[in-house]
Order: sequence, then structure tokens, then C-alpha cells
Amino acid sequence: MKRITWNSPVVLSFALISGLVLALNYLTGGASNRLLFMVYKGSLSDPLFYVRLFTHVLGHADITHYTNNMILFLMLGPLLEEKYGSKRLLEIILLTALITGIIQVLLPFNTALLGASGVDFAFIILASITGTHKSNEIPLTLIIVAVIYIGQQVMEGLLIHDNVSQLTHIIGGLVGAVYGLVFRS
Repeated sequence: MKRITWNSPVVLSFALISGLVLALNYLTGGASNRLLFMVYKGSLSDPLFYVRLFTHVLGHADITHYTNNMILFLMLGPLLEEKYGSKRLLEIILLTALITGIIQVLLPFNTALLGASGVDFAFIILASITGTHKSNEIPLTLIIVAVIYIGQQVMEGLLIHDNVSQLTHIIGGLVGAVYGLVFRS
């Protein structure tokens, strides 16, 4: 008899926590996201400012935002967690959150950032590197994915004015590329 396993602890925990954060956001009318799960310019004396630099990747605006992020996250995450290990995958998530959070607050715009799309794009680029074993080679798949992906994000950033942070996607992709090139085995 087959049994269901908790096969990818970091990925499954992240998805579950993000779902609970979304439910909390609905229950509080958005107050919990503003307090804990979105990053924006704030006082450096506020301890929650530093917490939000990491936790903003857990927050999502609505069920559609959550679903779109989690589909990619749950498709790519388990493969990457198996390849790189839980600790390293958690490092990628935390580093992506921190870098995108810091850049968000340094930008001249007065906007907030939330969601896991930067982490998703770190996973996309990391997945395109996974499977290459020689440290002196750059996989063609990485180049193609990066050109298509970064090109799309630049074009959307220039031509489409929406609530999507293309810069966050690009930064996430860069984190994934660096991790993949440094830690491939």
C-alpha cells in the first residue's frame, strides 16, 4: 500500500505557512499583511521592519496571487530540495527574501512588496542549471532561460504598468543563478 509522505519539508512547510498567512490576511482585512508580510519603507527602529525583510515572501494579496506562486514553487521546489538539500534551499529562500526586501526599501518608489515570485524565479533559474556537473561549463539551458526570462521581465517592466515587481523576479533569478553555479555538484 502506498502512503503519502512529507517529501519536501521546506517546500511543503513554506506553502502551508503561506496558505495560513493568506487566510490570516483575509480574516484581518489585510492588517496582518501590512504588519508582518509585506516589505515597505519604514522606521529602522521598528523591529518588525527587519522581520518583514524576510517574511514578505510568505504574504500574498489574494488567492490568485498565492495559487500562481505556489504552482511554480511546488513544481520546482521538491526537485531542488532533493538535489541541494533542505538547508541549502532554505538559504536560497531567505537570501532571495532579504535581497529583494532590501532593494525594495531602497527604491525611490513608495510601494510595498509581497509574495513568493522572486523565490519562484530563483527556482526557475536554479532548475535550469541543475543537472550540469562540470564547474567549467555554463549550461546552454541557463543562457536560453535567462535571456527569455530577463528579456520578458525587462519588456514588461518598460511596457506594462501593473502591480508586479519585475525587478524582484530578475533579482530572484540572479540569486538562483549564483547559487546554482556555485553549488552544483
